[in-house]
Amino acid sequence: MTDDHPAAPGSAGPEPTASGPATPGSAADAVFRRALRDVAILLGALLVLGLVVGGLLAGAPGVWGALIGWGLAVVFSTTTIVAMIRTSRSSPAAMAGVVMGTWLAKVVVVVVVLAVLRPLSFYSAPVLGAVLAIAVIGSAVLDYRAVTTGRVPYVEPGGR
Repeated sequence: MTDDHPAAPGSAGPEPTASGPATPGSAADAVFRRALRDVAILLGALLVLGLVVGGLLAGAPGVWGALIGWGLAVVFSTTTIVAMIRTSRSSPAAMAGVVMGTWLAKVVVVVVVLAVLRPLSFYSAPVLGAVLAIAVIGSAVLDYRAVTTGRVPYVEPGGR
């Protein structure tokens, strides 16, 4: 503690760790976890809704389209959030590198899967596209909401 803000009697403040103050990144971790939870709920609801609507509109190809679209949505919507949670206590450069790497990897996966599926006819492309679009747009909205309503301090209390 500094001389202008003495510690309370019997306390020395937060215990420092190898990565800094006692709780570095905990507020940001809460935001990331909320985003992941909300996206998981969206994807669960979208799986059920996509299977039902896809099955009603296009039969078995609609079900396959919903499943493939949902699988791509899971890859596309969760990898960045998981990467941010895993690197939240790393340096900004390390976090940016991992997030950019996962973004590039998921784009390659989506492009390859769509290229492989293009000539095949066992699935409904419109159902796949609709499920994927709803999931990606919905997850972006939920990520935005988590970040804008999250309570992350500009500075960590006790940080120097």
